[in-house]
Amino acid sequence: MSTSPRKAGFLPVILGTHIHGYNAARSFHETYGVKSVMLGKHKTIFVWGSSIIDLELHEDINDDEAFLRLLSAKAEQLTAEHGVPLVLVPSNDMYVELVARHAETLKDHYVFNNPDEALRSQIMDKRAFYELAAQHGIDIPSTQIHQIGEPFELEIDRFPVIVKPANPNQWWLNQDKIAGQEKVYRLETLQEVKDLVAVVEDSPYRDALIIQEFVPGDDTKIWDAVLYLNSEAKCELVTLGQVALQEHQANAVGSYTAIISRYDEELMLKFKNFLEAIGYTGVANVDMKWDERDGVYKVMEINCRPGRSSYYTALLGHPLMKYLVDDVVHGIRKGLTLARGDILFRVVPKYILNRYVTDPEVKAEVDRLLAEGKDTNPLIYRRDRSVKRAAYMLGRHIRQGKRYAEGTWVS
Repeated sequence: MSTSPRKAGFLPVILGTHIHGYNAARSFHETYGVKSVMLGKHKTIFVWGSSIIDLELHEDINDDEAFLRLLSAKAEQLTAEHGVPLVLVPSNDMYVELVARHAETLKDHYVFNNPDEALRSQIMDKRAFYELAAQHGIDIPSTQIHQIGEPFELEIDRFPVIVKPANPNQWWLNQDKIAGQEKVYRLETLQEVKDLVAVVEDSPYRDALIIQEFVPGDDTKIWDAVLYLNSEAKCELVTLGQVALQEHQANAVGSYTAIISRYDEELMLKFKNFLEAIGYTGVANVDMKWDERDGVYKVMEINCRPGRSSYYTALLGHPLMKYLVDDVVHGIRKGLTLARGDILFRVVPKYILNRYVTDPEVKAEVDRLLAEGKDTNPLIYRRDRSVKRAAYMLGRHIRQGKRYAEGTWVS
């Protein structure tokens, strides 16, 4: 049984149909009992048939004109039906960009809290972000920016190197036109780097490539921070987690499948101070890796949205969606919370963790948290009473073993 939007005092409208979107819908339902409206382009097993989501698919929703037309019409319909504020939640980078670009128009229909377009663009353009980070004392790996179309010469002299797009949205839009397209490449030789640059040169992708020295260490050297900064650019929440496991398929690297909550006041305040200094608003997700050679955390990127693993904030007693609703619906301002806890977030079965978490200390902690029942998989939600979706999740549970067995990304 769900709470009506009128009783909840608002209605969530989520953009995007992947794990990020489902986690937001679960958080709204868990916290307020309200069912979310979800708009997206593709059917996915995470949301298809869900009883806590009213799902609509639109093939042209990524087109600017269609996006505005669809969201305006949907707002008029939902406002007429429910008469409550519509809380807009873009759950992936593409929708964050669309909302930021059309914020002035959307403000007539929805309430939301995202960074403005100029700042979003600066953060999501890896070249601009690394320059901004350096100005504020944020450590990053040794990095070279190569603009597609210009002569190429590798400046980094230690292998392996990581290669990734400076413009993830343009890369994603052209993914079927880039031979061997992956989210992130780890390359061992100069010739491999040259071959990749040549492939990209022959594609429609015309932005830059980021080439970085690979920070050594397995998945457990990766760390994650989630922050909420209110509409006045004041930070209200910082959480920190250590990755126990990430996806091992080359096209999904950087997607975390298990996180253990951590606490480091100095590190948490560093990101809080940085984002406040640049006037950031909304949810930010920081990806970093501990470099034992230098004794520092090196930031890979900051996403202008919750990560797919950011639901662990709710496990710490601080649901991001509650911070959002308090801010944009009720106008409530909170002081700063640096969250503490002892939890394990996971979106993989226990057998995957038993097999693929190899660091002895982290493995022991994962085993303890599992034994003490301090773990949660947000994709398995007892109040989402959908037999169809449960069957999809069971199939995914089984297939994950095969995907990890076939994974080529080994740290």
